Amino acid sequence: MEQQPNQPLAGLTVLDLSHVYAAPYATLLLALAGARVIKIEPPDGEHLRKRGTIAAPRYAYAMLNSNKECITLDLKSKAGVEVFDSLLAKADAVVENFRPGTMDRLGIGYERARTINPRIVYASTSGYGSTGKYASYPAMDVAIQAMSGVVDVTGYPDQPAVKAGIAACDFSSGIHLYGALLTALYQREQTGEGSRVETSMMESVFPTLMSSLSLFYSTQEDTHRVGNHHGGLSVAPYTIYPTIDGQLAVVCEGDHHWRALCEILGRPDLGTDPDFATTRERVSRLDEVDRIVGGWCATQNKLEAFELLRHRGVPSAPVRKLREVATDPALFERGYLETVEHPELGPTTLMRSAIRFPDQPLPELDPAHPLGADTDTIAQGLLGLDEHRLDDLRRAGAFGEAPTLKDMS
Repeated sequence: MEQQPNQPLAGLTVLDLSHVYAAPYATLLLALAGARVIKIEPPDGEHLRKRGTIAAPRYAYAMLNSNKECITLDLKSKAGVEVFDSLLAKADAVVENFRPGTMDRLGIGYERARTINPRIVYASTSGYGSTGKYASYPAMDVAIQAMSGVVDVTGYPDQPAVKAGIAACDFSSGIHLYGALLTALYQREQTGEGSRVETSMMESVFPTLMSSLSLFYSTQEDTHRVGNHHGGLSVAPYTIYPTIDGQLAVVCEGDHHWRALCEILGRPDLGTDPDFATTRERVSRLDEVDRIVGGWCATQNKLEAFELLRHRGVPSAPVRKLREVATDPALFERGYLETVEHPELGPTTLMRSAIRFPDQPLPELDPAHPLGADTDTIAQGLLGLDEHRLDDLRRAGAFGEAPTLKDMS
């Protein structure tokens, strides 16, 4: 793809060996900030290209791998490692999220990489990190949710615990990995030397438990599930109430929010009533607060109630369907979402980075490339290999059986 030199990370070259969600999101953020991200896949493609029997995984792949160049390498072959070494010598960073030890077993781990390129920043993420008793445990998002306590605090107290409905651990880890890589690159600017940096899914998601942790550390009692209430039971109201036509989230983080809410309810007296005027008192009377606020919400249409609340500065929002969010005109207007023509999926909605640089134009979106589409371009352009040498590497199995640009033309 054509580089966009006006972006903050223009000139940075990243070798992306990642798969599924966590690290691919980190490299997507890098690509959308202008880095040249070369996605290196095995000959049969990374897991997300292959997962499942419906198109859904392919849409996830498309959303997480735009603005990247795609090549294939068989890193179990000597020729494939030879090509990787050549790429490594020209790169600034490597990103991977295999189980700890996998890269070393392939012969492309950090210690070897730094002998080829002392300035390389080698960024890894895994379920539990590369050290400690859990390092070898296999990890997927739901497993980390279970291990980290996310499942334990999700749901209602009288029902079995459930996982969060989102891939919280994967994307928390990916965001941390993006920050870790940029931190290491900044350090390299000061020292001139590369380094290894890592994040773990478990440690990345741990801070999201803050409300529940605050309750546990202050009481030393097992945290219990609180449904839609505040995890630390320290804010009220803080929940989701039924309305005539749906549900509405209402929060009074400050006492001034409560006074404004009471005026909307037609009960300004409750705003100064000693039994309800302070957060502490409201929390101690949580059921009664819910009865008062819930009673009003039950007589309202959710959007009309939301308008009343937001105009008075009360934190609130209607509970929306996924369809409403995925097609939200406001997200398209801001340029966060954009529908582009994907070479395999047709019109496809892609996302940009949540990180904005207001003084710079939004980067153009380049849909995820087919498997191996840029193999020849990178081998010839970046590495300077002639056709004869490229043919030798093909015969040696460096690229596997994946189609090259020449094959598809």
